[in-house]
Amino acid sequence: MKRSPVGRHIGIAVIAATTLGLTSCAFSSEEPTESVAIEPAAAAQNLADVCPANVGIQLQWQPQSDMGALFEMLGPGYVVDTDDKSVTGPLVAGGKDTGVDITLKSGGPAIGFQSVTSQLYVDDSVMLGVVHGDQLVSAAAEQPVVGVTPLLKFSPAILMWDPATHPEWKTVGDVGAGDATVVVSKDQIFPQWMVAKGLLKESQIDTSYDGAPARFVGDPSIAQQGFANSEPYTYSEETPAWNKPVGYGLIKDAGYDIYASNMSVRADKLEEFSPCLQKLVPIIQQSGVDYISAPDATNDVIVDVVSQDQTYSPYSEGEAAFSADLLRDQGLLANEDNGSFGVYDETRTARNVADLGPVLASGGNQVPADMTAEQMFTNRFTDPAISISIS
Repeated sequence: MKRSPVGRHIGIAVIAATTLGLTSCAFSSEEPTESVAIEPAAAAQNLADVCPANVGIQLQWQPQSDMGALFEMLGPGYVVDTDDKSVTGPLVAGGKDTGVDITLKSGGPAIGFQSVTSQLYVDDSVMLGVVHGDQLVSAAAEQPVVGVTPLLKFSPAILMWDPATHPEWKTVGDVGAGDATVVVSKDQIFPQWMVAKGLLKESQIDTSYDGAPARFVGDPSIAQQGFANSEPYTYSEETPAWNKPVGYGLIKDAGYDIYASNMSVRADKLEEFSPCLQKLVPIIQQSGVDYISAPDATNDVIVDVVSQDQTYSPYSEGEAAFSADLLRDQGLLANEDNGSFGVYDETRTARNVADLGPVLASGGNQVPADMTAEQMFTNRFTDPAISISIS
């Protein structure tokens, strides 16, 4: 397959890791593309004969460090397209050219807040999408997708609060003890799971969250959704109207232990893409290991990509570093209990599907009775030998 000029190399040269992360040039869509020489990957990681010439990946939001594995695969000479809300460059494995390109397409406002699963079904340029475990299960009836490897072991989703107003709150379970309003976005599934488990009252749920800090700043009596690798930093360091710590608890600590950020493919295209996935999935796994082991250079790439599009929310070096540290230190980006990274625990996925079924059904979303966890999450392409070294 012919690859685009963005990723075509002009020769063979060894590019040091520091070159990839710190001195590789990124270009906006208005600037001319320059060729960059990259050492070719070994045959086991050459994707040219089995993958699309450009591997399109739909993100859930704008670039950020919980997607670090994907940006670890974005090679030098990448091009930011501010019209398409995407970035394209050579797809690299350990810094070496796999023979194809990668395009990372932003989600959220960039796609009119449509779901990633819906984009997989309408955008033929996208092969894979980043789908949280609960959303993957909820899509099973109408837009089935298959998770082939998780980028994160657990979700960083939180409920956050003002510790001065609520000193009695230590965990998310404490929030339901009273009648405080819990502000969440309408597409979140965990609030209804918490209601079903008796952890929150239905009367507490307010689905008007729009991502802005104004509501929380103006009314510190509420609890609000967020992500542990983002809001605790931005509210204390980058929100002048607040500029102090927040209290929070991880939703996963209440038992909502879904896999977050699953690399997912349309169920009806799994066999078509299987030769590509057999080589690509271990590259994604190893890229996650490489990222969390030394995140700085890739964080610089993420910050740079965001800075080139003025419609994105600012993403600072400080937030990127905080995020990587928290994901590692809190065990959210970590080996599975069997010691492998980027694999599924089948007992856990089965429990997640069984747990979510009644919750989704109560809202009118019926998971097909014959749909099993093994059909939604597969270890068919993962390499169990890949793991994060624990020092």
